[in-house]
Amino acid sequence: MDATLTDAMLGVVLDGRYRVDDRLADGGMSTVYAGTDLRLERTVAVKVMSASLAGNPAFVDSFSREARAAARLSHINVVSVFDQGTDKGHAFLVMELVHGHTLRDLLVERGRLTPAEAVAVLEPVLAGLTAAHRTGLVHRDIKPENVLISDDGVVKVADFGLARAVAAGSAASRSGDVLIGTVAYLSPEQIQTGAASPRSDVYAAGIVLYEMLTGRPPYSGETAISIAYRHVHSDVPSPSEIVPTIPPRLSELTVEATRREPSGRPLDAGVFLAELWDARTDVGLERVPVPTRRVRTAPPSRAGATRNTLWQTPHHSGTATPAARMKRATQPVPVPRGRRRRSGLIALGVVLTLGLVAGSAGWWFGSGRYTEVPALAALTEDAAVTAAQDAGVDVTFTDTVFSETVPAGQVISTDPADGSRVVRGTEVVLTVSKGPERFTVGQDLLGRPVQAVLDVLAGTPVDVTQTEAYDESVPAGSVAGFEPPAGTELRRGDPLTIVVSRGPAPVEVPDVVRLERVQAADALRGGGLNPNVVEEFSNVVDKGLVISQDPTPDADPVARGTTVTIVVSKGPDLVLVPDVDTLSLSEATAILEAEGFVVDSTCFLCSDGTVTLQDPNGGDLALRGSTVSLLATF
Repeated sequence: MDATLTDAMLGVVLDGRYRVDDRLADGGMSTVYAGTDLRLERTVAVKVMSASLAGNPAFVDSFSREARAAARLSHINVVSVFDQGTDKGHAFLVMELVHGHTLRDLLVERGRLTPAEAVAVLEPVLAGLTAAHRTGLVHRDIKPENVLISDDGVVKVADFGLARAVAAGSAASRSGDVLIGTVAYLSPEQIQTGAASPRSDVYAAGIVLYEMLTGRPPYSGETAISIAYRHVHSDVPSPSEIVPTIPPRLSELTVEATRREPSGRPLDAGVFLAELWDARTDVGLERVPVPTRRVRTAPPSRAGATRNTLWQTPHHSGTATPAARMKRATQPVPVPRGRRRRSGLIALGVVLTLGLVAGSAGWWFGSGRYTEVPALAALTEDAAVTAAQDAGVDVTFTDTVFSETVPAGQVISTDPADGSRVVRGTEVVLTVSKGPERFTVGQDLLGRPVQAVLDVLAGTPVDVTQTEAYDESVPAGSVAGFEPPAGTELRRGDPLTIVVSRGPAPVEVPDVVRLERVQAADALRGGGLNPNVVEEFSNVVDKGLVISQDPTPDADPVARGTTVTIVVSKGPDLVLVPDVDTLSLSEATAILEAEGFVVDSTCFLCSDGTVTLQDPNGGDLALRGSTVSLLATF
């Protein structure tokens, strides 16, 4: 049974939009399907990553970042990425569907290509890589399988960033599947450290050129490790050693692109492309169409791609540099055996040729090998790279530094300095500005405890001091503000004052004595205080008026919300005078004193007679503690 009939992915709709229709190709890390974008009603390629990768969070994060970067790259020679996502446990890419075949298919069928055909394929590959390198994107896995050739002869580079995403998802990928799958094209620095740069892509493209010219990569072996060892420890031989008819200049360029030391290679794909154009002109290669497969025994393979960005063809001159002319002049010139006529004309030609060679060599080893470091200060990084290449020097960048005078992204200085006389190809170190150094204090620090804010600011090189201020809304001990205000840009060493809240400001206690009860309470609440009312009898303050308060008005200001106790008069303390008439004087005195009265008694001609008169009379109201007079007789 056809394997595609049992593929569980067929018919699945990913992300509610992309229907999987037909399996096109299988790989160790992914499977490519033809699919349909149901929203836009167009045919697409859907690359579904293996389940082991899709279940790795590190891979999924890196995969998403690389896909987004690839989607920004728009170039005719790069397979376009339309979308990416994860759904139903599958990580996937949605890409342009290319009808055609891979460069690997072409090499399997043809063996090797003519020099003109190899250049016809490599030029668009380098054009796509140039667009990527100009935006800081490195492919990391250039090989014939990732070079697609459409049925109408358009070359496209696929799978930008995928190798990096896989490497991020598994430490084993650096020495396992990925290395085994691409070791024939990996640069020495990728094998040794895992690091990749545009020059790593140049190396891989040079290996691909070698294989197109000779029909095989330069190194082979029974194990990936043995091949990797040769990449690291051996120089790639000249392809003309395998196929002597390859033009020497094209062989030289292949060797230059595959030098073990990265600094010996072209700076990036754009420089490689310019040198390839020069080599084509130098050897007089005719322009031919991109070769396609001659015979197809099966439906054309289709695959997707990865990223997009704007690319401009680098300007170049059809005239070779003096150094290049010298190299060509020193190449041995084969002489047909039948042409052995000795004549004065031939002799003169030999003499002139030798003179030209000697003159060129003298120029090169004299002044021709030297150049001047151009004025790169104040240029942007891209402009500085271009100017350096035009002057024949290489550039590298140190860490960016802050500058108060040079805008961010522009060159501050060079080493060697501009105007210095150096050998062509010398590496010039550029120091690039990060712009002015500024620090800001975030609004999110307001209202936080002061110690927490000090901890956050501990790494900020500004001069921090503190002050305190009352604040109605910020609790005491928390940050109420900054001076200058939060969000202000500060320079290194600038002063920054933290305003720490003391809580609400204290308030004066108002004088409410002799005010009516309600008025007194309202006055206290209006001043931010809390009234507490108690009542007492008063013989001197009318009922309902405030007798006294605590704290008093002459006390120090108190915190807002402090309780102030006010004593409100209940009026005089009147009690009913008992009727003690006809009682003995002793009994009457005891009863009145028990009610709180003071007894003033008189007993006429007796010591304890009968009460015959009392004042006030029994049943009257009198102040508690007032005096009741009694008269008793025998």
